[in-house]
Amino acid sequence: MFDTLSGKLTSAIRNLSGRGRISETNVREAMEEVRRALLEADVHVDVVSEFCEKVVQDALGAQVTTSLKPGEEMIGIVNQRLIDFMGPVDSHVMLVDPGPTIIMMCGLQGSGKTTTCGKLAAYLKNRGKKVSLIAADLQRPAAVEQLQVIANDVNTNAKGVGEVTCYAEPEKCGEYGTATGVAVGVCKRGVKQARKDKVDVVILDTAGRLHIDEDLMKELRGVQNTTKPHQVYLVIDAMIGQDAVNAAGTFHEQLATDGIILTKFDSDTRGGAALSVKRVTGVPIKFIGTGEKFDAFEEFHPERIASRILGMGDVLSLVEKAQEEISEEDAMKLADKMASGKMTVTDFIKQLKSIRRMGPMKQLLGLLPGVGAALKNAQIDDKQFDRIEAIANSMTKKERDDISLLGKSRVKRIATGSGTNQQEVHRFVKQFQMMKKMSKQMAGGGMAEKMAAMQNAGGDFDPSMLGMGSRGSTKTQSHKKRFKQRKRR
Repeated sequence: MFDTLSGKLTSAIRNLSGRGRISETNVREAMEEVRRALLEADVHVDVVSEFCEKVVQDALGAQVTTSLKPGEEMIGIVNQRLIDFMGPVDSHVMLVDPGPTIIMMCGLQGSGKTTTCGKLAAYLKNRGKKVSLIAADLQRPAAVEQLQVIANDVNTNAKGVGEVTCYAEPEKCGEYGTATGVAVGVCKRGVKQARKDKVDVVILDTAGRLHIDEDLMKELRGVQNTTKPHQVYLVIDAMIGQDAVNAAGTFHEQLATDGIILTKFDSDTRGGAALSVKRVTGVPIKFIGTGEKFDAFEEFHPERIASRILGMGDVLSLVEKAQEEISEEDAMKLADKMASGKMTVTDFIKQLKSIRRMGPMKQLLGLLPGVGAALKNAQIDDKQFDRIEAIANSMTKKERDDISLLGKSRVKRIATGSGTNQQEVHRFVKQFQMMKKMSKQMAGGGMAEKMAAMQNAGGDFDPSMLGMGSRGSTKTQSHKKRFKQRKRR
């Protein structure tokens, strides 16, 4: 996300690095590049003008830190302004006591509203809440059935001790002549049932249209007036940029929305909606959808998004993802095994599965400072993980506990059983042994020993083991070739 905008912004600011000091002339020159980058990213023109002018004022009025270069100083200023324009935001769902808390979801067709209802339900289930999804979209074909399937999937597969149910009246679908009254009635009866069931949160999945019209708004106002929702969330597609901001403004005028959920955020390379919507409408972005799965749903933190835009990564989000998948006890046990050189293939595969549940590898690595830009054009093959797991699953327990047992006949058997070839199995064995050795060396000794361990591994360490492609990148192959040539000499 933000690939294009991030590259252009950092390039514009980097041009200040060679200057001896910040002056009005060189700042305004840099901000002209920033202005073009923001406009190309489909940021609202008024927001662009205000943003650039405020950055110039901040830069000229700042007490320049002697330890920082002009480019570094400007990054700090731009970062703070990005945070100000997207925030402040309280991303938590405000719950009422006694319940249920009623949340009304609205948006245009195609924005991902029904799927987002499921993601929000999974988010609340993970926090121990009992949630009822109410199927009030009676116009879109199969919308009711889709919500029922989603509710069942979330209740069965999503993390947490909460519970998710779906209230639906499929027989009411298609009664467009009295659509407003029908949808209102479904919501009214759904909320009544939720109170009987002592549900914590009710989520109303209302109807959408391909465009905003009076029939849509009449139905939504009817649902709102009848159910008196505590919060109204607008779901919009981040990829439509300026149109998303315009839709947010219209919905907010009609319904007084409390928050926005941006979907398809991981595919938004421009970022216009994220940077504009809060400033133009005054409505904060509460959550972002970052993928298709139920757990690809994050609270919106302006400071973290600003950091991603400027290529500084988002370590906090990465840590939170890790904490959800890997317990502190498991992490400590693995650390002890790695330090003593006793890590087994079983331990490795267990951790690999935990990492895979956190999301695509390219997305995870992009959260590390300075890594996102380097991976912009990289092809990371997540399917390589499947081959690694297949190799491990084809081993016996003894072999996984002691990989040194693998001789020629065993390697052949494992290759056949995993659908790979003997070369891939040999490479996995070699990489695993090298990783064990490196982790043991880095765990013990001082900084010099740790640096030596990394340098010793560098010559033969192949990223393919971590899903970077079946043979590694061209650079990796070239590096390995040069290393072998040096060894022969």
